[in-house]
Amino acid sequence: MNRSARAFWLRSPGHGEVRELTLAEPAEDEVVVRSLWSGISRGTETLVFRGGVPASQHAVMRAPFQEGDFPGPVKYGYLNVGVVEEGPAELTGRTVFCLYPHQTRYVVPVSAVTVVPDNVPAERAVLAGTVETAVNALWDAAPLVGDRIAVVGGGMVGCSVAALLARFPGVRVQLVDADPARASVAEALGVGFATPERALGDCDLVVHASATEQGLARSLELLRAEGTVIELSWYGDRRVALPLGEAFHSRRLTVRGSQVGTVSPARANRSYADRLALALDLLADPALDALVTGESAFEDLPEVMPRLASGEIPALCHRVRYDKSA
Repeated sequence: MNRSARAFWLRSPGHGEVRELTLAEPAEDEVVVRSLWSGISRGTETLVFRGGVPASQHAVMRAPFQEGDFPGPVKYGYLNVGVVEEGPAELTGRTVFCLYPHQTRYVVPVSAVTVVPDNVPAERAVLAGTVETAVNALWDAAPLVGDRIAVVGGGMVGCSVAALLARFPGVRVQLVDADPARASVAEALGVGFATPERALGDCDLVVHASATEQGLARSLELLRAEGTVIELSWYGDRRVALPLGEAFHSRRLTVRGSQVGTVSPARANRSYADRLALALDLLADPALDALVTGESAFEDLPEVMPRLASGEIPALCHRVRYDKSA
C-alpha cells in the first residue's frame, strides 16, 4: 500500500508549508485513512496561524493529533474526513471522521475514527467537530421550549448553534452579527437575523461566539433580568473588558463558559464518542451546507491560510479537497 503522505505545517507564525513524510506501518488496532476533505475553522485555526495562542494555554489548545508546539513549527487541525484504506474488515472502505490535521493520508487508532452515516455527504461531514461544539454548548445552556434566544457572532460556531436551536419548538432565535452578509446564512438556517444595534432584547439566553469585547457587552445588554450568557468565544492572547457595573448585579445576570474539551456536566453520562456520533447524525440536515463558504485544494494551503487569517477570504468553514491519488 502507498505509505507516502503530505502534511500542512505552520513553519512559524504567518508562514505555512507542505511537507513530505512516510507513514509508519499500522498496528493491528490502527487504520490507514486517505483524506477526502478537511475543514478550516477560521476562528481557532487562524488564531493558531498568527501565533496568538498564549503560553498559559499551550497544553489546553493542543489538538488530538497535533505535532510540534506553539507557536511553531506545528501541525494543527481537527476536521478531517477520509476513507479507510487499511484496517478491520468492518471499517475498510468506510468514510470516517477524525480529529486530524490537514494531511493527505494518516495512521490512527481505530478508536479515533467515527463512521460517517450513509445519509451524510463526506464533504458536509467536515462540520462534525464544530457541530459537536454546538451540541456541548446547548447541553450547557439547556434552552427551554418558548425561550427567546440570541446567538451573537455569526461565525462557524455561532451559526452551528443557531442551526440546532432552529429545531427547538416555539423558540425565538436571532443570529446577531455586525456583517449584514450573514443574513443570507441565517435565512438558510431558518433563523432570524439582526445587526447588533437592531437585535431583539429581553432574551432568556444569549450564546456569545463573536470573540469580541463589543459582542460580549452587547450580549449582556440583550438579556432579561436573571438571564444567562453562554460564552463560547476563544480570545487567545487578548484581554477583554467586561461591563460588570451598571445593572449587571441588580439584574442578577450570569456569564457561564462552555468549552468542547470537556463533556458538559449536564450530560456527564455521555462520552466524547457519544457526542461526536450525535453531531454526525445531526449533519443529515442539508441546511448546514450554508456553513461551508469556500473551498480550495490541499496544495494551495500555504497561500490560502494567510488570506483566511487576514480576512481577505471571509469564510465560515473553508473546505479543503484532496486529490484522489494522494
